[in-house]
Amino acid sequence: MTHDLLTALRPLLTAEASAEAHATGTEPGDLEQAVWLRLLERLHVQGPPLDPYDWLRRAVRSESRRTRRTHRREGPYEAEPADDGEVTPEQLALAAARRRALRDAVRRLPGRCPRLMEALLSPRDLTYREIAGELGISQGSLGPERSRCLGCLRRLLAPEVAAHGVRG
Repeated sequence: MTHDLLTALRPLLTAEASAEAHATGTEPGDLEQAVWLRLLERLHVQGPPLDPYDWLRRAVRSESRRTRRTHRREGPYEAEPADDGEVTPEQLALAAARRRALRDAVRRLPGRCPRLMEALLSPRDLTYREIAGELGISQGSLGPERSRCLGCLRRLLAPEVAAHGVRG
């Protein structure tokens, strides 16, 4: 019985979907598929409608209205949400990993170096005068102190950088 019902409804559904599809901005086949799915769900739960032809017409119009609402609310992205046009998600992840590795290495530095390097890496872009004031040291000693700390950081990172390089 179900197969006979589907066969009998096919021409009507094709005609109704073709008539409504233009107004919805969708393909007739997509509208047909949505109505077939709705009918199969109904057959599974409630059984066949009393007046299948009337039910089919109402279902097509209902799906058409739903599709129009969806098209009004949804719009395509101009680009992928994760992309900013140039940088890929993988590149962002690698850059974040490098920043974490640098910050971890800075924390392992001896003496005043961690505080000095954090001040130099600060997004606030502090001047030497501001850094000297924060650390309580003279502005003239910042250059030599920075050089010493960068040397320590280079030695600390050298094994990690060499371990990640290409061998062979």
